[in-house]
Amino acid sequence: MRWLTAEEQLAWRSFVNMHERLMGRLSRLLQTESNVSSADYAVLVELTDVPDGRRRILDIARALEWEKSRMSHHIARMVKRGLVVRDECAEDGRGVFVVITDEGRAMIEAAAPRHVEAVRELFLDNVTPSELRLLARISERVVEKLDEGSS
Repeated sequence: MRWLTAEEQLAWRSFVNMHERLMGRLSRLLQTESNVSSADYAVLVELTDVPDGRRRILDIARALEWEKSRMSHHIARMVKRGLVVRDECAEDGRGVFVVITDEGRAMIEAAAPRHVEAVRELFLDNVTPSELRLLARISERVVEKLDEGSS
């Protein structure tokens, strides 16, 4: 067992604390100011990142690191609220697509400007351009390593 050094522990705990507090604050802002949960927002972002607003449910689950059952239950709730629809996959009888609706698009289009403003205010305005580039490189490297392990 290799325990964390004092420096490693400080860096790790600082990162976790920042991430949890930042995500918590962004989540509360989305909910109170735009009436959208952070989970809904994450799914809607995944759908608006593709031109046709349509993705396989398992691809969204993988992108968000959600279990299949959590994804299915959440999508069912979003369908009830009219934010997305399910569409069977013609090529694969077991596959299911999730498609954003006009109501889902309207919701994310209304929430996105305030979300971006909050990301700037709470995060981007507090780091220098060189720190931001370094953070992007670190994040990409860690994500690449995580992706290697999930194959």
